[in-house]
Amino acid sequence: MKLSHSLPLALAVGLVGAPAWSAQDDQHQAHHPAGEASAPASRAMPGKSGAETARMDAQMKAMGAMHDRMMAAKTPEERNALMPEHMKAMQEGMATMDSMSPGGMAGMKGDMAAHHQAMEKRMEMMQAMMVMMMDRLPAAPAN
Repeated sequence: MKLSHSLPLALAVGLVGAPAWSAQDDQHQAHHPAGEASAPASRAMPGKSGAETARMDAQMKAMGAMHDRMMAAKTPEERNALMPEHMKAMQEGMATMDSMSPGGMAGMKGDMAAHHQAMEKRMEMMQAMMVMMMDRLPAAPAN
């Protein structure tokens, strides 16, 4: 069949099926209470040891606390004094993320829910690391 004949057929099938997909999405959304997050901020990951999950959660808390301290620093001298501790927290965060690498999650391939949860946790760590990198930039001058 030529491509010129296939395209209109594909569009027609897509348009006919769209209401059904929309209804499925509505049914899915119906069991999620409004205003509630889709996932708790801290949860255990199946397939990972409790100690490893606790270590990841502790690292996230430590990075958050370090971010708060950097934001509370009022002078460049205060920020500079925090830099060695900040660098240490970043290095520990990177070591934690290395243990969460996709290669380290290979054992979870059969359990897609656990793999998805581990990837979400890793993304949270990456975002926290990006925030910490931004903290290392010099403070913006006051206008």
